Amino acid sequence: MEQDNVLIAPTKSGAGIKLLLTGLLGIAIFFIPFELAGRSTILVDHLAGLLMAQRPLALGLILLLIAYGAVTPLLDGRWRARPIDRLLSLFKLLGLGLALMYVAELGPAWLMTPDRLPFLFDKLAMSVGLIVPIGAMALTFLLGFGLLELIGVLMQPVMRPLWRTPGHSAIDAVASFVGSYSVGLLITNRVFLAGKYTVREAVIIATGFSTVSAAFMIIVAKTLNLMEHWNFYFWSTLVITFVITAILARVPPISNMAHHGETDEPLPAGMRRWQAALASGLSQSSQADPLLRQLQDNLKDGLSMAAAVVPTILSVGLLGLLLAQHTPLFDLLGWLLWPLTWLLDLGEPLETARSLSAGLAEMFLPAILLKDADLLVRYVTAVISVSSVLFFSASIPCILATRIPVSVSQLVVIWLLRTLLGIVLAALCGKLAMAAGWLS
Repeated sequence: MEQDNVLIAPTKSGAGIKLLLTGLLGIAIFFIPFELAGRSTILVDHLAGLLMAQRPLALGLILLLIAYGAVTPLLDGRWRARPIDRLLSLFKLLGLGLALMYVAELGPAWLMTPDRLPFLFDKLAMSVGLIVPIGAMALTFLLGFGLLELIGVLMQPVMRPLWRTPGHSAIDAVASFVGSYSVGLLITNRVFLAGKYTVREAVIIATGFSTVSAAFMIIVAKTLNLMEHWNFYFWSTLVITFVITAILARVPPISNMAHHGETDEPLPAGMRRWQAALASGLSQSSQADPLLRQLQDNLKDGLSMAAAVVPTILSVGLLGLLLAQHTPLFDLLGWLLWPLTWLLDLGEPLETARSLSAGLAEMFLPAILLKDADLLVRYVTAVISVSSVLFFSASIPCILATRIPVSVSQLVVIWLLRTLLGIVLAALCGKLAMAAGWLS
C-alpha cells in the first residue's frame, strides 16, 4: 500500500503541474494582449497577422481551404442529405467561384468595389481562414488538460437554478462558448441521444451556449475596431449571452418543450465541491492525449470548421450585402428591432436595426454594415453578433443536422428574442462602461 501511494503521489503531482501550466498558458494566449510591431492584441491575432503579411502564402492557403470546403460535400455525398445541405453546398461552390474571380481580378466592377468582394475576402475570409485554425490549436491549452473539467464541476451549483440544465451541462456550455458551436453541438447531440438531456435542456444549450468561438470573436472585434477593448468585450459578451439564455429558458417557445424530469449528478461521496472539481481536472490532465496529438487533432478540426464557413462568408455575405443595399428585406426585419434602437439612442436607429437584423443571414454582416458607426453602436453590434447565436449560414444548419427536435420557425423566433434582449443588455452595459471609462 505504501508503495502504491508513492507511485500515485508523483502522478498526481505531474498532473497538477500540467493542469496549472497549460491553464495559465491558455489564459495568457487568449486574454493577455501585448504589443508587437506597433499592434497591441492577443497572441492568436499576432500569429494570424504575421501569416497574413506573407500574402502569396496566405492567399494560397485560403484558396485551398475554400476549395476543400466547397468540394468535400460533393465527394462525401453530404450535399444530398436535406434541402438545406443542397443549398449550402451551392453557396460553397459560389464562394469558391467568387474567391477565384477576386484573386484573378476578373470580377465585374460592381463586385470589385472596396466594400464588397475585396472587403469580404481580405478582411473576413482571410481572417477566418487563418485565425480559426490557429485559435483551434491554441484552445488545446484551455480545453485539453483539465481546466474545462475543473471549471465545469465548480459551475454545477448554478446550472440548474439559472439555466434549467443539469450540472454536467456546465462542461458542454463552456466548451460551446470557448471552443465552437460545431464542437458544442456535437457534444450536445451525443448527450441528448444518450438520454441525459431532455428536449428542453438540449434546445437551451444548442441555442443558448453554442455560439461562435473565441477565434471568431477576435475577427468581429477586429472588424469593428474593438481589439483594444478585447478583455471587456469578451467577458461582457459571455455574461450577456448567458443572461439571455437564462431568461429564454423560462419563456416560450423553449419553456413549452418536452421535459420529463431532472437528473443531476451528485458529488462523489466524501468530497467537497472544490475537491471534486480539482479531482476532475487532475483526472483529465493525467489521461490527456499527448500535446502534439491534441494540437494535430484540433488543427484538423479548425481547418474543417474554417473550410465549411469561409466559402459561405463570401457567398452568403455578398448576398446579404446586396440584399441590405438594394432590397427592403432587412428593412422589414429591422422594423421589429427599431423601437429598441430608437429608445436606446443607438446611432441612426433604423439603419442600426436593419443592419443588426442582417445577422440572421450571417453573423458577420452586422459588423460589416456598421464598421464605421460610433463606439457604442460598434460595441452593441459586436455583442449581438455573438449573443444572438443563430444564423442561417452555419449555426442553424448545424442544429438542424442534430437529432434535437426543433423547427426552423422556432429557431427564428428564438433568434428574434435573443437579438431584442441582446440590444437592451449590450446598450446598457456599453453606456455603463463608457461612463466608467472602460470603453472609450
